[in-house]
Amino acid sequence: MPRLTVVVPAYNESAVLTAFHARLSKVLDQLPLACDVMYVDDGSRDDTWSIMQSLAASDPRVGTLKLSRNFGKEVALTAGLDHVDADAAVVIDADLQDPPELIPQLVEQWQAGYDVVYATRSARAGETGLKRFTAAAFYRTMEMMSDVAVPRDTGDFRLLSRRALAALGQLRERQRFMKGLFAWIGYRQTSIKYMRDPRLAGATKWNYWRLTQFAIEGITSFSSAPLKLATWTGLAAAVLAFLLAVKVLVKALLHGDPVPGYPSLMVVVLFLGGIQLLAIGVIGEYIGRNYNESKQRPLYFIEEEHRPGARTPLHTEATLQD
Repeated sequence: MPRLTVVVPAYNESAVLTAFHARLSKVLDQLPLACDVMYVDDGSRDDTWSIMQSLAASDPRVGTLKLSRNFGKEVALTAGLDHVDADAAVVIDADLQDPPELIPQLVEQWQAGYDVVYATRSARAGETGLKRFTAAAFYRTMEMMSDVAVPRDTGDFRLLSRRALAALGQLRERQRFMKGLFAWIGYRQTSIKYMRDPRLAGATKWNYWRLTQFAIEGITSFSSAPLKLATWTGLAAAVLAFLLAVKVLVKALLHGDPVPGYPSLMVVVLFLGGIQLLAIGVIGEYIGRNYNESKQRPLYFIEEEHRPGARTPLHTEATLQD
């Protein structure tokens, strides 16, 4: 019988984990597959880990993975997928914004021959207009600037076949933008539409500062467009400055007009200085990413691991993963 693993990264999700597992269990009970769940605790500070242990004790299908600290969702997701030994894996968040009841449709498309089946949001309930606008702007910006076609309005909720998992496992870059990596591996991909629900309980971990950093991460990881933009902006500024200099010179020679003084000079200096600093900042982002990659640090450390069906920890000391 084909085997399916559901990977659930979580950080401070104690308020919703029990309800999430109850809904997920009902879905897995109905699937004609051998199913298990891998919960990944990304260094939570609340009772998330103890709840995961309780779920593992009451349900033999549950495995748990505890990272040594908070490495971020992208790395926690990578850790969970690294520990999948199944024919396919489904990635889903624990906040119940992505309904587990959609998993059978993902499985159906997988059995029809697709390697990656991603869920695309047709609506985003429970979010402000500003959040919806910025999310739409991000995905459309990625679509224009990225070297890889990243699906619009699509999060991490998706199914990956065995060979898609194997391909993804070979991508060990430190600056991880998983939505882009899912698209980069290629293979046969399709989507299904769904309406995203509001968070059931708890608070979102994504404020606008973190979302901005995430957007910069995605753009710089999968596109060199910002570097090209800095080049063309500098060229446009130089051409504009040359034309303005010619105009001033012609007016001074033909009409005897005095050359504009201090105020206009300051405007030009500040304008060109701002463009230069912006360009240096863009270059710095790329240099910083190369610096982090060159250190070749492990992506994460495992503090404790329980395989599905296991009653005792398999690893109780730190384990490193490249």
